[in-house]
Amino acid sequence: MTASALTPGTDAPTWPPEFATRYRAAGHWRGETFGGMLRERAAAHPDRIALVDPAPRRRTWTYRELDEAADRLAAGFAARGIGRGDRVVVQLPNVGEFAEVVFALFRLGALPVYALPAHRETEITHFCSFAEAVAYVVPDVHEGFDHRELAARVQQRTPCLKHVFVAGEPGGHTALSEVPCEPSGPREGPRPHELAFLQLSGGTTGVPKLIPRTHDDYLYSLRGSNEICGVDAGTRFLVVLPAAHNFPMSSPGWLGVLYAGGTAVLCPRPDPATAFPLIERERITMTGLVPPLALVWTDSAAGSAYDLSSLELVLVGGAKYSEQAARRLEPALGCRLMQVFGMAEGLVNYTRLDDDTETVVTTQGLPISPDDEIRVVDDADRDVPDGAFGHLLTRGPYTIRGYWRAPEHNRTAFTEDGFYRTGDIVRRLPSGHLVVEGRAKDQINRGGEKIAAEEIENIILAHPSVHDACLVAVPDDYLGERTLAYVILRPGAGPLRPVDVKRFVRERGVAAYKIPDLVAFVDSFPQTGIGKVSRKQLRSTAEQR
Repeated sequence: MTASALTPGTDAPTWPPEFATRYRAAGHWRGETFGGMLRERAAAHPDRIALVDPAPRRRTWTYRELDEAADRLAAGFAARGIGRGDRVVVQLPNVGEFAEVVFALFRLGALPVYALPAHRETEITHFCSFAEAVAYVVPDVHEGFDHRELAARVQQRTPCLKHVFVAGEPGGHTALSEVPCEPSGPREGPRPHELAFLQLSGGTTGVPKLIPRTHDDYLYSLRGSNEICGVDAGTRFLVVLPAAHNFPMSSPGWLGVLYAGGTAVLCPRPDPATAFPLIERERITMTGLVPPLALVWTDSAAGSAYDLSSLELVLVGGAKYSEQAARRLEPALGCRLMQVFGMAEGLVNYTRLDDDTETVVTTQGLPISPDDEIRVVDDADRDVPDGAFGHLLTRGPYTIRGYWRAPEHNRTAFTEDGFYRTGDIVRRLPSGHLVVEGRAKDQINRGGEKIAAEEIENIILAHPSVHDACLVAVPDDYLGERTLAYVILRPGAGPLRPVDVKRFVRERGVAAYKIPDLVAFVDSFPQTGIGKVSRKQLRSTAEQR
């Protein structure tokens, strides 16, 4: 049996029959769809608040209202010729219309292609062209950028793009508010094993690849995440990161909270000045942050006048969270920390609510599922013992078996027997918890000596004057690569020189080759669309130095 099979019409490899049978028998895949899930929640508790959009004026949707809005919008999309299997690029910020649009597309069996608000013409044109999108959904103006002008340029370059729908003033396009109409009757939706949407890979080179997720597999990841994180009808989740990203959508995210019958509150910006008042006013109990944002919240909490006491759990993920930073979060925010390590391609790991503090701050958790298969291997794909670092490979009931329309890439991104090559360097403890060293490409080879960037960053972060640190490679004619530590100082910190940083690392007793060759002080790090540190851009800057 081959590692995967191509289901007609999906353009993506899927699970071999024996694996699909196993996952259904185990109760992982229950035959649910997103459209059906919302319908069931609306029937069970129609008047409970599902969604809050606080800006610029507070709007709310009950479960019944969200369900009905999705029905009307689906009918309007269908009247414009959008149907089952069609791709629609959705580039909306954290606004209520985002949920209306994606649930409408779920009802039709059309596939949202999730773009982030930060994407621009190069990326959007690629997504629309590669996915052969028939429609593109945008805001009018967001953070000072006119997405209508962007959409016009993309439409000129993409003949397949028939519709542009705008949330707000439409300009020369179609206002999203004009699309809904009354449904003419029951509509046949997608089947649970079919694709629900296409996500973007988190790759740092080239344009992102498209990740095909089914109703069955993604809904299982929501149920598993909810159980681990204690999500229930009383959960009030603040969607701080872009709602289209995998982490704030499913770990447990706004979709997980809706699955549990709770309330998702959309945060227009992630900074403490915006988020902290919402935590107080909306009595937020849970949220998810990426490490750079967690650092900012940690530093800001002490001086904040807002009541954050409702906050029970903060999940930090999307990138490796250093031990030193992790130790500071709980005392600062007065809540529990849970580390999350996962990927849009599937596998998600969590520390657990009953883990001791040392486990929470020093590991990135255990997989969701007992059927998540983990291998840690060397460069020759040989398994390494527990405690040794190696490349993480995985397969399971919610990890894809191939990217969408990417057969050549799939041959290298997946093993013959269906394991996904994550690109992460990890070690597995006897308990099963994973400790993430970093991305394979972030490992620095200095004259044959391998340096884990995270190890040195963690040491530098322990300095009382340091807010954040990032270690990257600099090309070197003699050693191949040398190390450059970018350092952000805390506000009001005393003067710090490169020699002081080097001495601080040296005094921690590390090998001499691990002491940064160069140190540069900066005010901020470049970031990706979701707020992760862009190591790719830092490496490029380092090369120019």
